[in-house]
Order: sequence, then structure tokens, then C-alpha cells
Amino acid sequence: MIDFIITLFSYRFMQYALLACLLASIGCGVIGTLVVVKRIGFLAGGIAHTVLAGMGIAFFYGVSPVLGAIIAALLSAVLIGWIKLQWRQDEDILIAAFWSVGMAIGILFISQTPGYNIDLMSYLFGNILLVSESDLRLMLLLDCAIIATVLIFYKQFLATVFDEEYASLCGVNVKFFYIFMLCMIALTVVLLIQIVGLILIIALLILPAASAAQFSSSVSRMMVIAVLLSIFITISGLIISYQPDLPSGSTIIVLAGFVYLVSILLRGFIDRRRKRALINDGS
Repeated sequence: MIDFIITLFSYRFMQYALLACLLASIGCGVIGTLVVVKRIGFLAGGIAHTVLAGMGIAFFYGVSPVLGAIIAALLSAVLIGWIKLQWRQDEDILIAAFWSVGMAIGILFISQTPGYNIDLMSYLFGNILLVSESDLRLMLLLDCAIIATVLIFYKQFLATVFDEEYASLCGVNVKFFYIFMLCMIALTVVLLIQIVGLILIIALLILPAASAAQFSSSVSRMMVIAVLLSIFITISGLIISYQPDLPSGSTIIVLAGFVYLVSILLRGFIDRRRKRALINDGS
């Protein structure tokens, strides 16, 4: 811990990594809550893995890989949502198709990129220590866009997440807001790439929000708890991984899984205590 603190104050790359954890946790907690409540975790995974196609094409043509990731994420979100709503296709088929084809296209383009040695593992599993100042600016911009969008359209998102039929009867354009929500998920995916990589994004997007769900029935409160848990998990994972030189992304996900397990056990313990108290009061 002391070595980590010394490094934090001595090296800018570690300061950038810490800021990246904070910025990623905001979008992760807010959008992850909608993903958990709507139960579209694997749909978010399909969008996430399609990002590699955009990054691979961007590398091949010498364009910013982040720009390619944003375009691919948004395009896949719109296509998945539109095909599901318009043609009533099974979500499992859509997820499998976009997930596998997206990654395959990305790997093909990366393998054919002339004169450029790309570490594919850093994109698949993340490398938080390589976060740059420009990456942080982009993450801040994406966070602002996500928070502003959710605040403005909170009621519409809520209606779409809980009861599409009732929302439609109330005049809410459910199809539009469903695809819009998928686009917000797409932006959050780009936000998390540097932290845990494409393979592990779905876990960081879901687990903190799923843990928060154990202690809140309110979506807004669940978002706040999920953000705080995400901050704790990402920063703690970064600290734990530093001394033994472990992959930070994988360490963060293992810690997220542990926090989720503890939240389930704690929720069960609280429920049992309440039942016993009710039984005792009744007798």
C-alpha cells in the first residue's frame, strides 16, 4: 500500500490510472443499473465485442482506434435494437452474430495492418496504466453525455425499462428510447475499454449494479450505490494488483465478483433477521 502511494505521487501514469477508475465508475454505475434492471446484460456484451471490429478497421486505415470503437459501438447498438424491434428476431441469435462476427472482423483487420505491431491482448483484457491525458478527456466527455442524457430522459428510460406496453400507452416512444438506451450502453462500453478490456467489460458493467440492487428498490438510489461500489472496486483492484504485478483488469473483475457474492450473502442474512423478528413479534 505504501509503495502504491509513493508511486501515485511520483508518476503521472498512475495518477491517470486512478482518474480513469473514477471516470469509468460513473458511467458504469449509471448505465449498468439500467442494464441490470432491464436484464439485457448479454445484449450489452454483444455490443461490447463488436467494438473490436471498429478498432481493427481504424488501425488498418490509420485512424484513431477510439473513434473506430465509438462508431462500431453506436452502429451495433442501433442495428441490434432495430433488428430486434423491427424483425422480432431472437436476442440470443443477434448477440451470437454480432459478438462473434464483430471480433472476427477486428482480428482480421488487425492481423493485416501493415507495419504496425499491435498488442491485441491490451484491447481484449485492458491496460489501465496506458491511459493518456487525451483518453481522460474523452472519458470525461462521455461521462457528461451519459449523465446529461439520463437526467433529461430519466422518466422515459424508467418507463422503457420496467413496462414497455404501459409506457407506449402513455405516449412514450418505446422503440426510440430502447435504441437510445442501447447507444448509451455503447458509449459506456468505450468508456470501460482501457480499464478491463473488451472481454471483461460485461462483468464490470453488471456486477456493481447487481450488488447495488441487493440493497435498493429505487433506481436512482441504485445508480448512486452502483457508482460508489464501482469506484471502490476499480481503485481497490488497481491497488491490489500493483505490488504483485497482476493484470489490473482481471484483478478488478475478481474483486467485483467477490463484492457481488458478499452482497448476496449479506442480503440473505438481513432477510433472515427480518423474518425472525416478524415471527418473534407475531408470537
